[in-house]
Amino acid sequence: MTAPVAEVRRIGADEWSAFREVRLAALAESPAAFGSTLEREIAFDDDVWQERASIGSCSDDRAMFLAWSGERPVGIVGGHRDDDGHVELVAMWVSSDVRGQAVGQRLVSAVLDFARATGTEWVELWVVRGNDPAQRLYETMGFAVISDVQPLPSDPCKDEVRMRHRLT
Repeated sequence: MTAPVAEVRRIGADEWSAFREVRLAALAESPAAFGSTLEREIAFDDDVWQERASIGSCSDDRAMFLAWSGERPVGIVGGHRDDDGHVELVAMWVSSDVRGQAVGQRLVSAVLDFARATGTEWVELWVVRGNDPAQRLYETMGFAVISDVQPLPSDPCKDEVRMRHRLT
């Protein structure tokens, strides 16, 4: 049995190996949910993971958050400011053994708090059409589907729909 999730917090620059662990677990367990692929990211060398963790730990424009169960990372989400200055929620995933324990809500809340701190008006995300549990989570957190649809970058046979949460 997994220990209760103790915290969701912004990644530390030195936590790059935990970041790699949880990101690769996400891509392996839920490949249809992401624009990237396990094959692509498993080939990254340590320098790439270190740089991504470093940027996610302290940038004003990018933040990466991990959920922890004891010493084990069990969830991940990122937020980054887009070209229009709004925040994009990306890379959301929660380990199956802690789903239903409000980990997803806590991760989304971390990105919403990051967005508020940047002074943005809204947060947007893409969710794969048919990923009903994820879409329901986002809807309970205040996101609504907008009209944008695009092919999933990692599998153009699938579509993603755009969702938006207005902060103001």
